[in-house]
Amino acid sequence: MTWLYWLVSYCIGNFLTAFFVGKVYGVNLQQERSKNLGARNAGSVIGKAAFMWTFLGDSLKGVLVVLLGSFWHMEQWAIIVGGCCVILGHMYPIWLKFHGGKGVATFIGVGLTLSPALFSMMIVGTAIVLLMTRSLTLGMLGGFVFYILAMIRTEQFLLYIPMLIVIICMLIKHASNIKESLSRGK
Repeated sequence: MTWLYWLVSYCIGNFLTAFFVGKVYGVNLQQERSKNLGARNAGSVIGKAAFMWTFLGDSLKGVLVVLLGSFWHMEQWAIIVGGCCVILGHMYPIWLKFHGGKGVATFIGVGLTLSPALFSMMIVGTAIVLLMTRSLTLGMLGGFVFYILAMIRTEQFLLYIPMLIVIICMLIKHASNIKESLSRGK
């Protein structure tokens, strides 16, 4: 049953909200600006409404996977891996030749539903760095640092190692954004 849950989670991640929002607006986001199928690109190309719809859709699939794992009485470690599968499904959707989004909105849905207390540290880190740098990308980076530090401090750190791996994958996908934000700060 656990493997089925993980496969379903990955498949749910393959639902790229930005792809369908783009279709509604007659825009192929894979050919615009960052060519990324995420909320930020949808908002940059189409506007605030597209950003909101994409963000909600992508974060809600993260929430859905965690709730589905609870409904199926999965153990905590299996739900965490399921959360990672939905994020990876979003980032690397098989039907789009593994070119999806960067995973932040889906991570937010997963993280907030898994552990609101742990996720609150991401919010704190993002807010602090955002206020200091005025860069959403660097704010997100600060949020991940705080989240990782909070994970390390929990008694269940080993359970969260799959999340750490996914965060590293997300940071790799964001490397060009991070580099650009750092160069602007010089």
